[in-house]
Amino acid sequence: MFKTFPPVPDVVEASSDRCRTCAVVGNSGNLKGSHYGPLIDFHDVIIRINRGRTKGFEADVGNRTTHHVMYPESAVPLDSTTHLVLVPFKIKDLLWLLQKFNQGKNSAVNSKRMANKDLVMILSPAFMKYVHEIWLSKNGSYPSTGFLTFALSMFICDEVSVFGFGANRDGNWDHYFETLNNKHLRTGPHAGTHEYDVIQQLHKKQKIQFFKGW
Repeated sequence: MFKTFPPVPDVVEASSDRCRTCAVVGNSGNLKGSHYGPLIDFHDVIIRINRGRTKGFEADVGNRTTHHVMYPESAVPLDSTTHLVLVPFKIKDLLWLLQKFNQGKNSAVNSKRMANKDLVMILSPAFMKYVHEIWLSKNGSYPSTGFLTFALSMFICDEVSVFGFGANRDGNWDHYFETLNNKHLRTGPHAGTHEYDVIQQLHKKQKIQFFKGW
């Protein structure tokens, strides 16, 4: 794994003469009509999650992306300037990543299309365990990719702004880029309400900025 990808992640060290601003952009339907796009694009680091996309939704979600967090089942192709941040929930996910970037001729086109190999980052499973046990007190079967991304941002950013988390105005947990057919959609194995409450608490303590959408 570490012969294929950079062993040291490209994360800037903390410094008293710099303030690194980060936007964590979730996929909630509450982003529709929010017009947060210019505000999101103003941040130094813009992290998107799973199948989150910008094309056609620029006014609400912006058009810049520096990091994209995903797991194999939610993977989307990235351009050559965006970091692919893999969340490996199982051993098979690591094998998937290796296969995608295998140097063999059969996968050369795939690897080029998926992402820039030199910008791949892999989230430690130990971090996922830590977030589940300490941040979420073991609520839910495991943390959502969105909440893991949010927790990660608290370690690599000086100022964190959160967008696109929680239910839409009707109480449904939908995505801004999809048409909702199931009007009673919830969060599955994730403790979505608890995750949302943790983010709200940090916002109330002025540790982050939380933009709740519309």
